[in-house]
Order: sequence, then structure tokens, then C-alpha cells
Amino acid sequence: MKHPIQEMMDMRSRGIHCGIPSYCSANEFVIEIALRRAREREIPVLIEATANQVNQFGGYTGMCPKGFYERVRTMADRLGVSEEMIILGGDHLGPLTWQNLREEEAMANAQELVYQYARAGFTKLHLDTSMKVADDPEGMLSTETIARRGAALYRAAMRGYAELLSEKPAAVRPVFVIGSEVPIPGGAQEAEDTLAVTKPEAFRDTVATYSRVFAQEGLADGMKDVVAVVVQPGVEFGDDQVFLYEHEAAQELTAALKEFPGVCFEGHSTDFQSRSCLRDMVADGIAILKVGPALTFGLRETLFALSMMEDELVPEEKRAHFPQVLEKTMLENPENWRKHYHGDGRQLALARKYSFSDRCRYYIGLPQVTESINRLFENLREYPIPMNMLHQYLPFAFERVQSGEISPDPRELALDGIAEVMRDYEYAVSE
Repeated sequence: MKHPIQEMMDMRSRGIHCGIPSYCSANEFVIEIALRRAREREIPVLIEATANQVNQFGGYTGMCPKGFYERVRTMADRLGVSEEMIILGGDHLGPLTWQNLREEEAMANAQELVYQYARAGFTKLHLDTSMKVADDPEGMLSTETIARRGAALYRAAMRGYAELLSEKPAAVRPVFVIGSEVPIPGGAQEAEDTLAVTKPEAFRDTVATYSRVFAQEGLADGMKDVVAVVVQPGVEFGDDQVFLYEHEAAQELTAALKEFPGVCFEGHSTDFQSRSCLRDMVADGIAILKVGPALTFGLRETLFALSMMEDELVPEEKRAHFPQVLEKTMLENPENWRKHYHGDGRQLALARKYSFSDRCRYYIGLPQVTESINRLFENLREYPIPMNMLHQYLPFAFERVQSGEISPDPRELALDGIAEVMRDYEYAVSE
């Protein structure tokens, strides 16, 4: 059975405009609406977990790869989404979270990580060995070192897949993404004055070096499983700045893609791009569009809007005070934002709420924040939102409620805040 991304590449080879969004999030609301839209549109959905979110030690979500897989499958079963409609991916799989360790230990952990992802049934694996570990020499890592470590991860992944196949003969063979110019997970910590597009020769060197190293390691056929290369096409975001895609600036890089049929580019940090920029990226060969923080940013935006309506409608003593609960929780647990936000007290307070980097996403699933969200929903069911107020605070949702496309239930409105982001990606990849 051919992997859906390989089928996508076949379509692109026939001149059909197509691509796939990669929803990189462990958030329950994001996963639910992604699955629902897959069911409604009858198009496979790609959901990815990042190595620091989900790993053999639990990650910051507390889930191992098998646990994440089972969670998504349970949600899909509840929503009536078939297994064939779901592609699960692993992002930044490598020594990302073990950079403080020496190569032998860091890579042993990374190989176990990739093995567990493949063994659990994840079929789209990003092999990211671009980061340095404790005993690496000064200077940038060579492409040779990156590829050698990538080959070790590929071997571990295929061992996991072989074990899965012995239990599940219909299991889809995984596909892989490589690339040495990899943006950090979740967007830049600070915006840059300029953003360099990957040089065509660097892209060619990556593919050539991986091909040679895989052959040396007895894995030459493994390059047939590589469907994409991560590059920097000139897109990024910081706290309050977005670098939009420029076709002309990336033209030399995207032209080089024609030399490698069967391979596309994977664009990271495509969050907050305009829908026209996203569509241009897909047309230029950046056919896998990763998005993460923008999805939970859309959720947070909508929850803030619902909280403003709660202030208008609900007696003070009953209010959920979601923004205040979120802020208090972030202040009490600063480890997930303090290295990423900079400035004085006021600037930090604004960044905690509104930064495009959306470090809020690390807190939305915590018990006290979840309780506040649920209370907000309950309050707005008891004190329904009038249509004129909905128009004031959520005008796009108002149009969909008015047309009957979505329900005015507050939880549905929150999900629609995420779907509003997804619609841009759906437009970008559609024929």
C-alpha cells in the first residue's frame, strides 16, 4: 500500500497542484477539529508530535509514542474517522532533547525514540540530526556527520516498522524527511533583521551526502523512502513579526527541486503566513506545510474573545476568568516561556498573552486551565451569546453560525478558531 504522501508526489509529477498541511500539535482541541475536518472533507490528515512533546520518557505531554498514537486513534474512533484517513508523524526526531549528552548516549536515546515512533505506527518521520551534542567539536556540524547520524536513525526506525509489520501485515511503510537547515521547534526566539534562504548547493549537498552515506551503510534503498527535505524558504516568525514568503527570493532554491523527482520541500514555521503565500509555497514545491503555534494561537484568541463576552453576560461571581487563570499559571510555572520572551515586566506580560510564539500552548492542557475553559463554556451555555455580540467579537464565526455551518455553542466556537487557521492551509493545498 503506497503512502498517501507518495501518492501526493505522484499527483504533483502529473502537474496537479496539491500538498498537505502538517498539524504539529498535541492539543486536544487541535487534534479533534483536525480529525473532524478530515472526516467532513474526506481527505487524509497529517498530525505530528514533536520529540520534546512525545518521547520514550513522556516529553512535556507525559505521553510516549504509543500513548499518543492510541490517544489519536481513540479520538478518531469516537468521531467516526477511519484509520486510513490519519497519517501520524514525528517531528525533529533525533538528539533534540539530549544535546547535553555525549554522542554515544544522545544517539542511543534518539535511536530508541525513532524506533518507538515507527513501532507505534507513525508513518511520516522527520530525521533531525542537525543539532550538536555535548562532545561535538566547535563550529557547525558537517553534512557528513548529520547524514551518518540520520542513517543510524533510519535503521532504528525500520527495525521498529519490521516488528510492527509482523503483527500488522497491512501496516503502511513509513516515509522520511531529512534536511540540515532545520528551524527550531515552535518558531524563532527572536526575529532576525534578515532571513537567509537555503542555498541550492546546500540542498544538493544534503541529498548527495545522504545518498552516499546511506549506500555506505548498506541502506541505499532507504533513499527511496525519503519524500522531502527541510529547507529554509525564507519564512519565520517571532514574538510580533512574521516573514512572509517571497517567490522571487526562493526561486533559485525551488528551481533546484526539479533535479530530484519524487522529492518535495517541507516548510517549517509556516505559521501566520497569508493564504496566498501558503499557496505560492505549494506551487513552488514546498508541498508539506508544517504549522503548530498558529493553531493554538487561534484557540487562545477565541477563548479570549469568549471571555470578553462572558464579562458582558455573566455575573462577576460566576465568571471563569480564563485570561487571569492562564496568566497566573504561566507565572507560577515559567520554565516554558522565560527563555523565549524578553523585555521588561510589561513586555513580558504582553508576550505571555499575545506572542506569535504562543508559549500559552504549554499551559492550556493543565488541570486548572482546563477547568477554567470548561467553566467558561458552561457559563456561556447558561447565558447564551446574542448574535449581535458574536458579530462584535467573532465576526467570521458569526457568518458561519448565521449560515448554519457551525453551532453557536461556545466549545464549537473555540474549535472554529482553530479551523479558521486550517482553512488557509486547506486552500493552499487544494487543486
